[in-house]
Amino acid sequence: MRWSALLLPPPDDRALPTDAALQALALWALQFTPRVAVADEAVVMELAASVRLFGGWQALRERVQVEGAELGVGRTAWAPNSLAALALARACIDHGFGRPLEGVLDALPMETLTAVGPHRLTLAHIGCRTLGDLRRLPRGGVGRRFGQHLLTALDQLYGRAPEVHQWIEPPERFAQRLELMFRVDDAPALMFGARRLLLSLCGWLAARHSGTTAFTLHWAHDAMRAKSAGEGGSLTVRTAEPTRQVEHLSRLLAEHLARVELLAPVGDLMLTADAVMPLEETSASWLPDEHADGEALPLVLERIAVRLGPQRVLRPVLCEDHRPEWMCRWQPAADPLPRQPVADTGLPQPGFILPAPLKLLVRGDRPHYQGELQLLAGPQRVEGGWWDRDEAQGQIRHVARDYWVAQSAHAGVLWVFQTRLGAAPAWYLHGMFA
Repeated sequence: MRWSALLLPPPDDRALPTDAALQALALWALQFTPRVAVADEAVVMELAASVRLFGGWQALRERVQVEGAELGVGRTAWAPNSLAALALARACIDHGFGRPLEGVLDALPMETLTAVGPHRLTLAHIGCRTLGDLRRLPRGGVGRRFGQHLLTALDQLYGRAPEVHQWIEPPERFAQRLELMFRVDDAPALMFGARRLLLSLCGWLAARHSGTTAFTLHWAHDAMRAKSAGEGGSLTVRTAEPTRQVEHLSRLLAEHLARVELLAPVGDLMLTADAVMPLEETSASWLPDEHADGEALPLVLERIAVRLGPQRVLRPVLCEDHRPEWMCRWQPAADPLPRQPVADTGLPQPGFILPAPLKLLVRGDRPHYQGELQLLAGPQRVEGGWWDRDEAQGQIRHVARDYWVAQSAHAGVLWVFQTRLGAAPAWYLHGMFA
């Protein structure tokens, strides 16, 4: 697993992040994964399943750090579990990958683990300074003196016990408030705070697979204002199509704010999503969809073949042959497809075929591959090729085999065959089932 912990800096040296700030950060994080939770003064999210979706580990990490900084995130950390990521973030260590996790955690101050808090002074008096010192104490004594909760937290921190989280659920309606760090009397300057709200809005929309066609920015005037200024104002922005692109929404809002004149300094902002509609996802593939408005795939392949040469753009074609190695051949993509045969093999066919059959060890007439194989179905007899001469190799590609579906205790379901030519029949592994 790849966990990320994001810590918001406190408003001052004594206060912790507010619940509103944590909820705003959690809503933004929902665009990356549905597994987002609030843990103490931080937001944690599990990103293992999202790495490929966002272009790889490095691209995802950079995006989280850049957008997180706009939301006021002071520290991020990455680790194999959420407690470890939170401990690293508290210690201002970026990540624990590439080194043994135990060695990284052992060197951290013991205060980086929340469960240590109630017992910190007692543990300090007996000489504990780091998590490694705490881990090396006798488990029985720690459990009797400090309770099972501390031992469970230690096991979860070091990845020896599973964690339990209460995942954030996106609200049905988006309405988020932000108190500005200072009073603003120029409308375009409101974009600094408004962009934070837009980031959270786009995260909320992504979690709901939706886009917005209208949103409203509300602002509240400072209490020390003239009576004629009123309590505040608002600005509604509309789009032609549903979208959740934060850059597009930011540009639209900035254009509108450039024409607004504030009647009094502003201290608070609130953003609401007025119109939310399902947003149909489009494929990120460079190959067009057959049912899309773009060019059909065969036409694209023809054009690429003209640019690169017909022998560099090939497609697989099924052949009427029961020998697995020659059931398929490759032809130029621009050539017309022949009639595709209908295979009738009798046995299930594997999803993966080895480039060349792998000879198996045989003990007591039983084939072995990571243990003795159990034959589940078969045989399916394949014999042919006496007419097929390989001129390059100077040999006839004649095969006589009995195929079986076999079960390996460690390798799963396999496709094996036994040869029928020669004085000493042998067993071979030829394919694997997905």
